[in-house]
Amino acid sequence: MIYYITGGERSGKSSYAQNLALSFSNSPKYIATSRIWDDNHRARIERHIADRDERWTSVEEEKELAKFINPNEVVVIDCVTLWLTNFFIDTKNDIEEALKLAKIEFNKLLNLDATIIIISNEIGMGVHAQTEVGRKFTELQGWMNQHIAKNANKATMMVSGIPLTLK
Repeated sequence: MIYYITGGERSGKSSYAQNLALSFSNSPKYIATSRIWDDNHRARIERHIADRDERWTSVEEEKELAKFINPNEVVVIDCVTLWLTNFFIDTKNDIEEALKLAKIEFNKLLNLDATIIIISNEIGMGVHAQTEVGRKFTELQGWMNQHIAKNANKATMMVSGIPLTLK
């Protein structure tokens, strides 16, 4: 079962996903997809870790998510945007190649017997990116979000801390 949770920055996605996971399991797994880019980003990651208690198992993985998910586990993947950033940078900003590789990895999740809660961002709803690379990434994010939402069993959009059911 795949639950897709999307929304804007600071919309309550992570809290909602974590509470959902805990409603399914007393020992969920949290897969963090981020590379640590700077001290500010490190502090943000540490805040997220502090939000989770001893019931959680934390894993850091930049790309290959499926290999860290066991049968019958409840897993939160946070987040698609940072995960896609890794593909985008590693392909030298090649949208088509990054999208292809990300879809291959995501599609592996579809064959797992697990409850997967995947968090993303709706970055295309904000300010128009000023740089070409920013606009390219926004397109990549939008296409991947569509692919995930299409294949998810349930989809929720967070707005101001309120979950809105999409499907």
